Amino acid sequence: MTNTHSVSRRSLLGFGAAALTLAAAPRVWAQAAAPAAPAGPFSLPKRAYEAAALEPHIDAMTMDIHYTRHHAAFVTALNNVAKDHGVLASKPINELLGDIGALPEAVRVPIRNAGGGHANHSMFWEIMGPGAGGAPTGDVAAAITSDLGGFDKFKTDFEAAGLRVFGSGWVFVTVDKAGKLALLAKPNQDSPLMDKHMVLLGNDVWEHAYYLKYQNRRADYLKSWWNVVNWAKVNERYAAAKAGKLTV
Repeated sequence: MTNTHSVSRRSLLGFGAAALTLAAAPRVWAQAAAPAAPAGPFSLPKRAYEAAALEPHIDAMTMDIHYTRHHAAFVTALNNVAKDHGVLASKPINELLGDIGALPEAVRVPIRNAGGGHANHSMFWEIMGPGAGGAPTGDVAAAITSDLGGFDKFKTDFEAAGLRVFGSGWVFVTVDKAGKLALLAKPNQDSPLMDKHMVLLGNDVWEHAYYLKYQNRRADYLKSWWNVVNWAKVNERYAAAKAGKLTV
C-alpha cells in the first residue's frame, strides 16, 4: 500500500536539485512596460543619453525606473489635473510654480508635488551626461569660487546639505539674474521656482534615485554623483539665467 504522506528518496533529491538551481540562478529584476502618459499639455522631456550611459556611477536600472516610472508619473498626474482645469494648459510649468499662490486651491497641491517633480527632474536629466564630471569650467567655475568658496568647499557643503535632508528631497544651487549662486535644500518635490529662484543645478536625494546601487549609503551616492555632472550644460544654464531665459 502506498503511503501518500511519504516522499521517495529520488523525489527528495529532485526537489533538492531544483532548489539549488533556483538559488544559483542570477536574480532578474522584473520590469513592466512604462505606462503611456495621457494626452495633455505636459510631456516627458527626451533624455540625451541612454539609461546605461552614466554607469558605473548611476546604474541603468535606476535610471530607467527613475525616468520611465517616477518622472512619467508626474507628467501623468499633471495631465490628469489639466483635464479639469484648463488654466494649467495656458502656462509653462515654471510660471505655474512661480505663481502657485494665485492658482485655484484645488490644483495647488498637485502643482506643488507633480509640477515640482516634473520641473526638478527635467533639470536633473539635463545637467548630467556620460563622459562628464571633473572640475567646473568657465563662468560657473568663477561663480563657484566667488560665491561658494571654491569647488572643494562647495562639494563638501553641497554633500552635507544633501545628507541633512530628512527623508526625501533635493539639494540645489540657485542662481539670480546677476549670476550669484546659493545653496538651497528642499523637501519632497518642492521647487525653488516656487520662491522665485532659478535653478542652476540640483541632485535628487529621494531613495529611488540611488537605492538599488547604494542602498542606505546616501553619502557615497552624493560623492559619486560629481562624476556625471555636465559642466558644459551647467554653463549654458548659467548664461541663460543671466539673460533671464532659464525656465526649469
